[in-house]
Amino acid sequence: MATTTGAKRGIWPMIRRIAASDRISGLIMLGFALAGLVLANLPLTAHAFEAVAETHVFIPHTNLDLPIGHWAQDGLLTIFFLTVGLELKQELTTGSLANPKAAAVPMLCAVGGMITPPILFLATTALFSQFGPGEPGSLILTTTGSSIPFAEMSHGWAVPTATDIAFSLAVLALFAKALPGSIRAFLMTLATVDDLLAIILIAVFFSSVNAWYWFIGIAVCAVIWAHLVRLKKVPWIAVVVVGILAWIMMFEAGIHPTLAGVLVGLLTPARVMHGEHSPRAERYADKLKPFSALLALPIFALFATGVHFESISPLLLLSPLVIALIVALVVGKPLGIIVTAWLATHVGGLKMAKGLRVRDMIPAAVACGIGFTVSFLIASLAYTNQELSAEARFGVLVASLIAAAISGVLLSRQSKRFEQAAAVAAAEAGAESDANTHSDELAEHPITLADGTESVEIDFRR
Repeated sequence: MATTTGAKRGIWPMIRRIAASDRISGLIMLGFALAGLVLANLPLTAHAFEAVAETHVFIPHTNLDLPIGHWAQDGLLTIFFLTVGLELKQELTTGSLANPKAAAVPMLCAVGGMITPPILFLATTALFSQFGPGEPGSLILTTTGSSIPFAEMSHGWAVPTATDIAFSLAVLALFAKALPGSIRAFLMTLATVDDLLAIILIAVFFSSVNAWYWFIGIAVCAVIWAHLVRLKKVPWIAVVVVGILAWIMMFEAGIHPTLAGVLVGLLTPARVMHGEHSPRAERYADKLKPFSALLALPIFALFATGVHFESISPLLLLSPLVIALIVALVVGKPLGIIVTAWLATHVGGLKMAKGLRVRDMIPAAVACGIGFTVSFLIASLAYTNQELSAEARFGVLVASLIAAAISGVLLSRQSKRFEQAAAVAAAEAGAESDANTHSDELAEHPITLADGTESVEIDFRR
């Protein structure tokens, strides 16, 4: 029994350490995403994978009858959004977003980084619709030869708006060990605001509002949750039941149910109360991190990229939709961020963190082109056409990998420059310290001679 207990104590801390590592959790999610693409397209596994993804699971006496692939998207992903909501609440209360003046530049950069990609996406698809193969006003999918009207293709404008914070930080952890903390803090603030904007975007543009009385249910659940999580002793069974009811109400109301996680997360207290040592929002987010990073996100990525193509070939990379997403994420994201940062500091009179220049943000801005999680979700919501949805998710995966590769190279070089600069500064500080020590060792002793004159005796101390 003691051995079993010891093993449990050892396994859980190890799981938490893995989940806390941006590098490891990011690579795990990437591995699952690539596995989904392979399993859905290998002749030996494609049928079995599709059968699992399309197996329906229903809850009696409700409208909840979804295939497993959708449960991963609408159900498991709620854990991730709950973690996002808790972290947002902490940041808004005591974190980087608590002081809008200090966070003004990265907050504006998040807006610029969300506006520019859709513009480039629409511009690229419009060019293909006018000058590409097929009739003017339509686009040809290279894999199937299907003709898609520009109006339908343009529904994906929101796909490249989001930044995947987990992957972006994973790239920083892998390639940028010597970067100053101010760059990581800038990226964290930017990505946090990006998450908030993406949540608003999903709620506004990808929800179909149903009967009004479901919103009363959502409000009641929100009030009960806010009360329960403020009690000295939290009744967890009741909290879980209220959270599930809020999810169901969101689903029935026509709002994407994952936003229930954000709602209850934002209603969780983020200041110390009842004599506790840390805020509840911070503790809950920390406890949920392993389930979010190692369960919800990998399984979601597995099914999100698990789309079947009639033939996977280099022609997919020539698809107008894939090219538009690559341009939007790899070029549009960093362009929007850097231009906004320059305008905010050179025209708007705002200031970045001490010692940080706009050009220092270029490698991190490229890392913001890693769309992944939320981009996969929006791709599945934006297109009802399964061909478009599949190509959009493939485009997000390719664009994210390209952005990760480019930012990895740039961050590695930038990290080496900072490392060399730190080494030079340390050497200069050491030389100055040695000089000061040496001068301290030359002691001067004035001596008055018998004739009244003075001489100075220098004592060389060893």
